[in-house]
Amino acid sequence: MNITKGKVAKAQKCCIYGPEGIGKSSLAAQFPDPLFIDTEGSTGNMDVARLDKPSSWTFLHQQIDFIKQNRPCKTLVIDTVDWAERLAIEFVTSRANKDSITSFGYGEGFIQLEEEFGKFLNRLSDLVEIGINVVLTAHAKITKFEQPDEMGAYDRWELKLGNKTTAKTAALTKEWADMVLFMNYKTFSVAVDDKGRKHKGQGGVRTIYATHHPAWDAKNRHGLPDEFPLDYAHIAHIFDNGTQVPPEQPQTQPQPQEQPPIEIQPPVDPVQTTTPEPIQTAPEQQNVSATELNPAIPQSLRDLMTQNGVSEEEIQAVVSQKGYYPLETPITNYDPSFIDGVLVGAWAQVFGMVQDFRQSLPFN
Repeated sequence: MNITKGKVAKAQKCCIYGPEGIGKSSLAAQFPDPLFIDTEGSTGNMDVARLDKPSSWTFLHQQIDFIKQNRPCKTLVIDTVDWAERLAIEFVTSRANKDSITSFGYGEGFIQLEEEFGKFLNRLSDLVEIGINVVLTAHAKITKFEQPDEMGAYDRWELKLGNKTTAKTAALTKEWADMVLFMNYKTFSVAVDDKGRKHKGQGGVRTIYATHHPAWDAKNRHGLPDEFPLDYAHIAHIFDNGTQVPPEQPQTQPQPQEQPPIEIQPPVDPVQTTTPEPIQTAPEQQNVSATELNPAIPQSLRDLMTQNGVSEEEIQAVVSQKGYYPLETPITNYDPSFIDGVLVGAWAQVFGMVQDFRQSLPFN
C-alpha cells in the first residue's frame, strides 16, 4: 500500500456556466492549448482550433476517443455541454424508437439518459488521467428553489441541464467537476423612480463566482476568492502548475561499439545483379471522403461513414446480410428511425460488421 502526502499536480475538470453572451467561450479559449468541440456552432467568429460540429452522440464519442489517442491539445473544451445533452437525448429516444424522452414509462427515459451522460463524463475523465484539461461550458437558467428546512421559495441560477426534476445530468456534472464557476453581471445599484415604484439595475461588471451561494451553484478546490472579475489571470496559476502530461519513457541509446576494419570488396558485375521482386501485400481500404457520399444521406450517418472510411456499398451489404433491406435499396430510402436508431445508434456494431465484410472479400 502506497501512502502519499501533499498536493498532486494533475489536469483539471472545470465547468463554466452563465447567461448567453457573457463570454464563456472567450474565457475557455484562454486555457492552455485549447481544442473546441463546438456543439452549437458558436465559435465561428473566434480564432480557435476546433473539431467538426458533432452531428450525433456517437460521433461526439468518437471525437473524444480521437483526442485520447492522438493528444492534439492540452485542454478540451465542450462548448456547450447542454447542447451535447440534446445529442444524448436524441440517441436515447432513437435507440428505443420513441418520439420524446418523456414517452418512456415511469421516468425510464431519464434513467437511460443519466446512464449515457455518466459514460460521457467517464470518457472525459480518461482524458484528465492522461494530462488533458477538460472544460465544459453551459448556459444558465433561473429556477424556483425551496429549501427543505426553510419556508418559502426563491429564484436561483442553475445549469441548463435536465429540464425535468427527474433528470440528474446537472447534478452529475457538478459532482464530476473539480471547479464549477458561475459567470454573471454584477449589478452595483438599483434605482427607483420618484414614486418609488419602478426599479432598474444600474452599472455592472462581468464577474466570476467560485463558491456556493443561495442564488447559484459554484465550487472550487483551490482556495479561490468568492468572486473576482472575469479575467483568466485569476485562475491561470491552477492550470500552469496543474497540467502534467505523463512524460514518455526515455529511449536508451545503445553504447557505440568498436567496428571491425572495413574490407574493400571487388565490385560486383552489374549484369549479375538481380532485382528483388516486390512483396505482394493486401490492398488497403481507401478512405471515403464526404464528397463521394450521397449528400441526401442524413448528416449524422454521413459523418460517421466519412470518419471511418465506410462506403455506401458496404452499408448496403451489411444491412442486406441482416435482412433489413434488399442489397439494391439506396440508403436514402431507409426509414429515418432505422438510420437513427440502428445505423447511428449502434454504429460500433455496424462498423464491426463492415470490417468483417471487408475481411471476407478476396484480395485482387
